[in-house]
This record gives sequence, structure tokens and C-alpha cells, in this order.
Amino acid sequence: MAVRIKLPGGTLKMKTYRELRVRERERRVPVMKVGSLYFVWWSNSQPHDKSQDSRH
Repeated sequence: MAVRIKLPGGTLKMKTYRELRVRERERRVPVMKVGSLYFVWWSNSQPHDKSQDSRH
């Protein structure tokens, strides 16, 4: 289960690899790996096109 932390300007998410969206796996959003966790930054100003984020 992903952990979401709302911050001013965006959302910081902590996920495992299998929980990553396509955009996150392709590093089209900022992603940092620490151990087996991925920290993903989704900015409020970034467009969120869910049609591109469908899982394989």
C-alpha cells in the first residue's frame, strides 16, 4: 500500500516497485529509490493524465 504525504506544492508518495505507475517507472516524474522503496514526487502544477498511467 502506497503512503501519500500531502505537502504544499504537491504530494510525496512512498511505494514498492509493483505499485509504481507507468510514468513513475519511466521516470517522467521525480523518483528516488531508497532500499526497496521508491519516493515519488507529484507536483500540483504537473498535469495528471491518467490515460497514460494505465498498468501493463
